[in-house]
Amino acid sequence: MAITASMVKELREQTGAGMMDCKKALTAVDGDMEKAVEFLREKGLAAAAKKAGRIAAEGLVKTLVQDDQAVIVEVNSETDFVAKNADFQNYVAEVAAQAMQSQAADMDAFMAEPWHLDTSLTVAQALSSKIAVIGENLSIRRYEKLATDGGCVVDYIHGGGRIGVLVQAETEVVNDEVKEALKNVAMQIAAMKPQYVSRDEVSEEFLAKEKEILMTQAKNENPNKPANILEKMIIGRLNKEMKEFCLLDQPYVKDSDLTVAKYLQKVSKEVGATVTLKKFVRYETGEGLQKKEENFAEEVAKQMEG
Repeated sequence: MAITASMVKELREQTGAGMMDCKKALTAVDGDMEKAVEFLREKGLAAAAKKAGRIAAEGLVKTLVQDDQAVIVEVNSETDFVAKNADFQNYVAEVAAQAMQSQAADMDAFMAEPWHLDTSLTVAQALSSKIAVIGENLSIRRYEKLATDGGCVVDYIHGGGRIGVLVQAETEVVNDEVKEALKNVAMQIAAMKPQYVSRDEVSEEFLAKEKEILMTQAKNENPNKPANILEKMIIGRLNKEMKEFCLLDQPYVKDSDLTVAKYLQKVSKEVGATVTLKKFVRYETGEGLQKKEENFAEEVAKQMEG
């Protein structure tokens, strides 16, 4: 059967595979479109398996806010070059859309769900197809959803997707002033990396462990000081740490005379309603992952040799 340009175009639009791959697939199955799609899926999965061992620690964080809920996702790539690719960026946006409608309890369940753009594929299979097209190992690492719950959720993206933040607040008034204030808080979170909203969230186990570490440090630095003096020293140090760990205790970056808590009190007074921070999520691309350290010139040379 003769393979026409329109057949190749149709298969390419369905699968996103390269033009030559589409032509080879159609030729291999004598022009049967369904078999050609299956052929490319199998090839895509095989290609993805070869790339699965590569480190994917770059990528993008994407947020999406719709009606009464918001989602934040992180999708990793091997290189920053691919992270800036429009095809990859569009794919990350589609992953965010998938996560927005997902009811999955964990990432395994999420990856097994039908892909919203083509329900004949799972999320995992669609990812494998995208790996085949882009040519790098990709990974959908994590996502989290927040609901407005009697207030609002505001998102913030920093550095073109390097850092993403969602902030959830309880407030009876949701207007531009409140949203701007929460956006300012989201920027604070992006910059200062707090671990908790307030000291109320800090567990006794965490405090006990920090006290133990600080006490050891203090004893090493001041071996001759009595225990009661060391105790006072570590209380001071612990309070200083809490101001770094807890968002509401941090100095507000846009006005260091205020803490974040006092800034929100000021905003609450101005809008005539109490604005209470309930939760935040901060994702930074690749945090905690091993980064690939490789000479770019060597990498290009390897690809040319291949």
